[in-house]
Amino acid sequence: MEIGIDLGTANVLVHVKGKGIVLREPSVVAKDVNTNRTLAVGEEARQMLGKTPGHIQAIRPLRDGVIADFEVTEAMLHYFIKKVTRNRSFFSSLFRPKPSVVICVPAEITSVEERAVRDAAKLAGAKTVDIIEEPMAAAIGAGLPIDGPSGSMVVDIGGGTTDVAVISLGGIVVSQSLRVAGNKLDEAIIRYIRRVYNLMIGERTAEEIKIKIGSAYRLESELAMEIRGRDLINGLPKTVKITSEEIREALSEPVGSIVEAVKSVLEKTPPELAADIIDRGVILTGGGALLRGLDKLLAEVCGIPVIVADDPLSCVALGTGMRIRA
Repeated sequence: MEIGIDLGTANVLVHVKGKGIVLREPSVVAKDVNTNRTLAVGEEARQMLGKTPGHIQAIRPLRDGVIADFEVTEAMLHYFIKKVTRNRSFFSSLFRPKPSVVICVPAEITSVEERAVRDAAKLAGAKTVDIIEEPMAAAIGAGLPIDGPSGSMVVDIGGGTTDVAVISLGGIVVSQSLRVAGNKLDEAIIRYIRRVYNLMIGERTAEEIKIKIGSAYRLESELAMEIRGRDLINGLPKTVKITSEEIREALSEPVGSIVEAVKSVLEKTPPELAADIIDRGVILTGGGALLRGLDKLLAEVCGIPVIVADDPLSCVALGTGMRIRA
């Protein structure tokens, strides 16, 4: 069996050759700190974030696109690989050959970080482990013509990293990997709500705010929602109403960092490839591409067309699956 894994900071997507994407779950593991036993993985563990008793930890083992907790990452990969391979026929399960795995990593990952990914996958049950860079996988998944002599530019905004790359002739010509992405947007919202309203909210609430009313560019019709949290002054539960204008202000710093990274890569791009990018535009992939108005903001600042991929959340996983060896 051949498997492609988008090992994201926020979510793990698994692509099985011939079947497409068969698994899409959060990169969260819950474990008992006393016995070190894994209690839940994926969506079940995400439901526990911020709600666990003292002896249970719900943690994200990947941070900024790389492994922060090796043992927990191995347990998570083992769980997901076992989950997608257990549905085979009785005859094939008698032999249980180990699957070949392709895993994507950020563009500027170090050799130590890459080796940690390989080792974790092999200990989790992979026969062979191939590595593909996230922007390359995103470009393949988005359907860009990466093998030709013309230039394509992709901006992949995941949970832990934003990867910006210009691709031509099957390789990355210029790239920048920025450890500012979806999680940093959530953290910026948490800090803003704490500073302005003296209200403490959790990361799940911050993510909900980002999805429901978050924006990077002014909206034709501004949005609003009520949120609940703990008042930092008296310690009691409290409800406040916030607007999309406020959240846009909260997100201005991390969004600005992403815009600057895109500008930096464009400035380093060879003139001939830059001309191709002006014609084709920049493709946005990853969950961060769904932030309202981000494409408009980038187009306005950089002066080139910016297009959100058809299925930005799946592009990296689809591209990883397409790179599985025959």
